[in-house]
Amino acid sequence: MKLHELSPAPGSVREVKRIGRGHGSGQGKTAGKGHKGQKARAGRGMRPGFEGGQMPLQRRIPKRGFVNVFATNYAIINIAQLNKFEDGAVVDTAALKAAGLVKDSKDGVKVLGNGELSKKLTVQVAAYSESAKAKIEAAGGKAEVI
Repeated sequence: MKLHELSPAPGSVREVKRIGRGHGSGQGKTAGKGHKGQKARAGRGMRPGFEGGQMPLQRRIPKRGFVNVFATNYAIINIAQLNKFEDGAVVDTAALKAAGLVKDSKDGVKVLGNGELSKKLTVQVAAYSESAKAKIEAAGGKAEVI
């Protein structure tokens, strides 16, 4: 195949809609913009959330509390879910994603101590609760922080 033989897939390229080129085109006169008004003007553009001068929703609703933008956001998994892995396996973020236990790892994965662990695993994640670490070690495994 040569460069001059390449062509786009059928149906992927359309004719350009030529607006404002006479009433015979079907897009003449007001060029699909209707009559007057803010949306008919050149250079128009209202920012997202603009409500025509009315106090916008994001400013009307009450704000409460404090959101720490520097907080560490963990993807959470319970220790009972680790029984899905085979005995002696190394469980890290990639293995958790492959098993479908974690979709988005965010700033790392944290293991919590809800449930029981019946297998000896080497777990390598960002953080553990005290009870989760104790249960992993009680089952004969290792809890490594990466």
